[in-house]
Amino acid sequence: MGRTSDARNKILETAATLLEQRGYSALGVAEICATAGVPKGSFYYFFESKQALALTVIDEHWADQRRRWVELLGSDHEPLRRLRDLFEATEEVQRVGQRKAGLVTGCLFGNLALELSNQAEEVRRRLQEIFEAQIDLVERVIVEAKDRGQAGPSVDAHEAARSLVAQIEGRALLAKLLNDPAQLEALWRNGLDLLQVPPQVRAALDAESRG
Repeated sequence: MGRTSDARNKILETAATLLEQRGYSALGVAEICATAGVPKGSFYYFFESKQALALTVIDEHWADQRRRWVELLGSDHEPLRRLRDLFEATEEVQRVGQRKAGLVTGCLFGNLALELSNQAEEVRRRLQEIFEAQIDLVERVIVEAKDRGQAGPSVDAHEAARSLVAQIEGRALLAKLLNDPAQLEALWRNGLDLLQVPPQVRAALDAESRG
C-alpha cells in the first residue's frame, strides 16, 4: 500500500513540475512516468487519462494555495496590509521558483487557462471556479477596507477584486515572459490606485513599510 501511494505522489509531484515548466500539450504519459521513475501501469492505476491527472494537480495546487490565501487575507492585519502581504507572497513564490529552476514559471492556473481554455472544457470550468474563489476572497478584504475608509466609497468591491486577480495573473505572465519576478512589484502601487486609497491612508502605509 505504501508503495502505491508513493507512486501516486511521485506522479503528481513530477506532473506539477513539468506542467509549470513546459505546459500540458508538450507532455506525454510516458515522459511523466519516466521522470517520476514509475512504471506506466502505475499511471493508469491512479489516473484514467492525462487530463484526469491535470485536474488532480490543479485541485491539489489550489488546496495548498487557498490555505495560504486564507491565512494571509484572514490575518488580524489592516485590510490593505493583508492585500500587500498577498502580493508580496505571490512575488516570493516566483522568486523561489526562479532560484530552484533557473526560470520564472508563472502561475500554473494562468498558464493552463491560456493553453487549454479552448481545448478542455472540464479544465476550463475548474479554473474558472478557482478564479472566482480567489475573487471572492479578495472581495471580502476590499469590503472591509471600504468600511474602514481605506478605499474609495465609489469602488465596486467585486469588480475591483476581479481586476486585482486579473492583475496578479497578468503580472505573473509578464514575469514569466521576462524571467523577472520584479514585474510583480507593481501590484501594490496599481492596487492602491484601483482602490482609490485616500492620500492620508497611503502616507500611513508608506510610513509603515519604511518603519
